[in-house]
Amino acid sequence: MKITLTEFVTLDGVCQGPGSPDEDTTDGFTRGGWLVPHIEGAFVQRVSGWLDLADGLLLGRRTYEAFARDWPKITDPADPFAERMNALPKYVVSGTLTEGTWHPTTVLGGDPVRAAAELRERPGRELQIHGSARLGDTLLEAGLVDVLRLVVAPTVVRTGRRLLNGPGSTSGLRLVHHEATPNGLLLLEYETTGAASQGEYEGVAAFV
Repeated sequence: MKITLTEFVTLDGVCQGPGSPDEDTTDGFTRGGWLVPHIEGAFVQRVSGWLDLADGLLLGRRTYEAFARDWPKITDPADPFAERMNALPKYVVSGTLTEGTWHPTTVLGGDPVRAAAELRERPGRELQIHGSARLGDTLLEAGLVDVLRLVVAPTVVRTGRRLLNGPGSTSGLRLVHHEATPNGLLLLEYETTGAASQGEYEGVAAFV
């Protein structure tokens, strides 16, 4: 399976609390809900299409617990995500959980990099990370993320947890799809290409 990382981020890279002011108030964060004013049909259609590709969800403990609390409560048959989110196999990386409450769930203890690498070797389409920024950053740095999908909101919040800020190796990316929604969201899809390339600028003549 490919491991894909889907994240909602602000223009300054914050991924914390996109859905509501009280979604994630860790470290006193009060500026959540920044994605909601920009959601409309094109965004929903694209994200639903991404979810169609999932054969499982790979989540960190914090995101898993929030999803396990909220998604089972959504029973509206018209909701484009709830039935699939609730039915998909869930794999949660945690050193404290021993069992899951959002079935079907498998708890992965030990080294998250090794656990993700083993799952990646299984047959299937995509094992999708949603949220779980720390897990996503760790696996990207380890070279285990195959596809990175970003939804970039036209807003700057200047505080909060950022997606890619850990130390470690560089990551090269190749843009394979991009679009802008009517409400200004940028939908960007990248394939990873190994380490980031480097070069030395020798004047504009080298590029024309």
